[in-house]
Amino acid sequence: MLSVKCLLTHEGPGRSAARLLAALAVLGCATTPTPDASLPADIDAGSDAGSDAGHDAFVRPDAGPLPSCGNATPLALSQCIDSARYQTDLEAIAMPRVPASPHWQAVQDLCASRLTSLGFAVERHTYETGVNVIGVRAGTADATHEVLLGAHYDHIAGCDGADDNATGVAATLELARVLTMASYPRTLVVACWDEEERGLVGSRAYATRAMARGELIDASFTFDMIGYTNDAPNSQTLPGGFSALFRAQAAEVAANENRADFIAVIADPMSSTAATSLETYADRIGLPFVPILVPASLLDSPLIADLRRSDQASFWDRGYPGVFITDTSEFRYAAYHCRGGPDVVANLSQHFGTLVASMTVAGVAQALGLSQ
Repeated sequence: MLSVKCLLTHEGPGRSAARLLAALAVLGCATTPTPDASLPADIDAGSDAGSDAGHDAFVRPDAGPLPSCGNATPLALSQCIDSARYQTDLEAIAMPRVPASPHWQAVQDLCASRLTSLGFAVERHTYETGVNVIGVRAGTADATHEVLLGAHYDHIAGCDGADDNATGVAATLELARVLTMASYPRTLVVACWDEEERGLVGSRAYATRAMARGELIDASFTFDMIGYTNDAPNSQTLPGGFSALFRAQAAEVAANENRADFIAVIADPMSSTAATSLETYADRIGLPFVPILVPASLLDSPLIADLRRSDQASFWDRGYPGVFITDTSEFRYAAYHCRGGPDVVANLSQHFGTLVASMTVAGVAQALGLSQ
């Protein structure tokens, strides 16, 4: 397997490629398959980018019928995601929300009130410069072990931030609702992170506190931009130099005519089981999926800073697992940070965001201990 299976970052392509090339040179990585004991066996991309599953329906024709909404299995829970609820929250959240602004406060209040209404024990985790909203639902048998789900609710000035990251917050709130339909051995923690745009400040404050307290986080999932898709050929780009380093992954995207129709999942070695489960459910519901497995030797390297630009990096830095779920940002979406136009709800796919939420609620339920 490749030392780094795949890389789709959250920042400019030229800089990403340069840093990665430097990192690979320093660490002695190769572009040909090399063994890496810290990573699992290669995850096949299944019905992922390059599949013939159908870009409009996203349905696997060979998988059989999906179950009805229910709480007996993770897959049944995946069918309980309510697309209309997700969209309503997305539209409510997608307005400028710089920290300390009125709408920032309104979204913070929405997170707190929604989690409270769902039965979570809610804390407004106030640290030096901001406020995280944390909801806790205790496990039934192994409550000291936690599974965490979160998304940042802040954004930059003068931009609605619909994809970044109203989509993630809306999905987090909908997952919180669905996950309360079942009981789990492990404890569920749901978070709305503050000040991600200022350098992952809120999630770092929480992860630092968790480490100091000796909290056991078995898995963590971060949503950051999950709503933009485009099935037109050549709508997906890759970092400069990517094809030379990661020929199999570039070939997969190329075989799909470079369509921006997949969800990318970045995971550290401790999160390999979580990444595998997400891929299983993505394949089952017909969501194109590209896994990005990062070896431990690269997790804290400043040479790959662009991989660390969302809140999962705060958990990596404290020795916790972290999975980052993203639509790949400006590699397909020109309106990232409103650079190439407004980042508004009208640009986004309600169907795609719903599928990502469905995949993830199943993966989180499995991590919490719900039987498959």
